[in-house]
Amino acid sequence: MSAPLRHGWTTGACATAATTAAYTALLTGEFPDPVEISLPKGRRPAFALARESLAADAATAWVVKDAGDDPDVTHGALISATVRHGAPGGGVVFTAGPGVGTVTKPGLPLEVGEPAINPVPRRMMREHVAEVAARCGGTGDVVVEISVEHGEELARRTWNPRLGILGGLSILGTTGVVVPYSCSAWIDSIRRGIDVARAAGHAHVAGCTGSTSERVAAELYGLPEDALLDMGDFAGAVLKYLRRHPVPRLTIAGGIGKLSKLADGHLDLHSGRSQVNPGLLAELARAAGGDDALAGRVLAANTALHALRLCQEEGLPLGDLVAGRARATAAGVLRGAPVEVDVVVIDRAGVIVGRAG
Repeated sequence: MSAPLRHGWTTGACATAATTAAYTALLTGEFPDPVEISLPKGRRPAFALARESLAADAATAWVVKDAGDDPDVTHGALISATVRHGAPGGGVVFTAGPGVGTVTKPGLPLEVGEPAINPVPRRMMREHVAEVAARCGGTGDVVVEISVEHGEELARRTWNPRLGILGGLSILGTTGVVVPYSCSAWIDSIRRGIDVARAAGHAHVAGCTGSTSERVAAELYGLPEDALLDMGDFAGAVLKYLRRHPVPRLTIAGGIGKLSKLADGHLDLHSGRSQVNPGLLAELARAAGGDDALAGRVLAANTALHALRLCQEEGLPLGDLVAGRARATAAGVLRGAPVEVDVVVIDRAGVIVGRAG
């Protein structure tokens, strides 16, 4: 039996550790090393500092990202945080240093012009700044500049340029933990999940692309934990296994981006192996009653979420049509197996924006 794959830490967790160490040094003159932080699900990892620099008006700490056994392009990257005192009452202000991108197109969870530091890492850094301020006698009014050494070069190996994130990488992570990506292990866990649900007598299971869609499906249908399948990107694995081992009802729940890929016939929803088809979304916008001008805007949309927002502004149910097409794809894979499918499409905040079945 092969050894289990080793987990790692997200860029967001590394940036939080560097920020915590730098702000502590700015207030006390000493860098904590290692520096311990709290992650959203209760873990408290400690990070060694790779470098540190202290001046009268700024402190900088560097952390090397360890992605564990995940083949992450940012594994080994040097992530730094420079913390300076900010304007009184200003709170925490984030800026993009070298190697961190800037948002230039709509459709992302950040406004155009903002540093590409995602909402959860921002929240983590704000919480840790507040903790350091309370412990060390600071105000919590700081400017935090996050940088990634060689980040602009690394970003060319990601989807950032296509998404309009220019100048470097995004600071990412919703849990702080990088789960190692092993296709065979993940698909095996999906199959075991279906086996467990069947053994427990559940007549309804939900294949979810992530933690937010899992929460929505559980709340919507009152499903127990062992009826929730961590489908991730492997919609095909869920459908093919249920074709051979049916459960009476399947809910597929996920974000508009991934489920628009399923609507387009893709069974592997990973960003490296399938892409959102703007042409399909434009076609669906027309089917919903949109005119050529709207279809053109949808065709040029930066993301599926951006396309959804454009249609919502016109009162058109693009989410429902994506759900319907995704449901048709699922039915095609099930090939008449006794499984009734419904599809729930959500936005990044977990709001249901489309349903079918």
